[in-house]
Amino acid sequence: MRVFVTGATGFIGSAVVRELLNAGHQVVGLARSDKSVAALIAAGAEVHKGDLDDLNSLREGAGSADGVIHLAFKHDFASFEAAAAADRLAIEAMGAALQGTGKPFVATSGTLMLTPGILGTEEQASTQSTPRRSEEAALALAEHGVRSSVVRLAPSVHGEGEQGFVPTLIGIARLKEVSAYIGDGSNRWPAVHQLDAARLFRLALEKGDSGAVYHGVADEGVPFRDIAGIIGRHLNLPVLSITSEEAAAHFGWLSFAASTDNPTSSALTQERLGWQPVHPALIPDLEQGHYFNK
Repeated sequence: MRVFVTGATGFIGSAVVRELLNAGHQVVGLARSDKSVAALIAAGAEVHKGDLDDLNSLREGAGSADGVIHLAFKHDFASFEAAAAADRLAIEAMGAALQGTGKPFVATSGTLMLTPGILGTEEQASTQSTPRRSEEAALALAEHGVRSSVVRLAPSVHGEGEQGFVPTLIGIARLKEVSAYIGDGSNRWPAVHQLDAARLFRLALEKGDSGAVYHGVADEGVPFRDIAGIIGRHLNLPVLSITSEEAAAHFGWLSFAASTDNPTSSALTQERLGWQPVHPALIPDLEQGHYFNK
């Protein structure tokens, strides 16, 4: 297939591009900077200039493709409502270009949108109050002749070069000179390796069902105190419990995720797509040390 990929040069997107190319697909990546253009060309992909605010460009990119994987998102937590609105408009624009074609559209969401404290499954609807409406916008396309599906990613998509939640925790620990967890730290984070996540996006594109939700989850739930413990040990910092009242001041915008108990299953995803995580789990990946070589 000729696949249009947004977020194609990001941590996850770059792995998705490699996965698609290795499987014999053509890739057209959305690029808004010269750096992104160079990265896509070096990877062996084609370039489509534009960004999430250029809806005409998005429609053109999607309309000329056999399928779309949408990974881009403006990670501006100071303007999260605006970022969420831009994401919804982008999905609707690309979806309009695919309407009635039966072509695949794979969007991205997160397991943190599920009800805390219970094992989340693919059949559970998102319940968290958030301005982001990626799932609803993408799955609505299934009613208009688009084979749309959603991949919910674990809060930790890990691997060498990650710039997400775990590096943020490491940065906070360095700044505060303590690696903290909230309460007894028993709240759990699911996790998945970058390369396993990339393969899941390819499988969802190739054979995902219309209106389906899939879970990018290998570790069902790693206790947060275990993550904090490894960070503290590698940085030679104390590992301490803080109260929920102290969490916002310590973790900042990440306090919600740092306090959430988000155990999540991918059993149905594995059964329906034949997807099996094979790369290192979160704790062994952290133990390799590459997260701390900065």
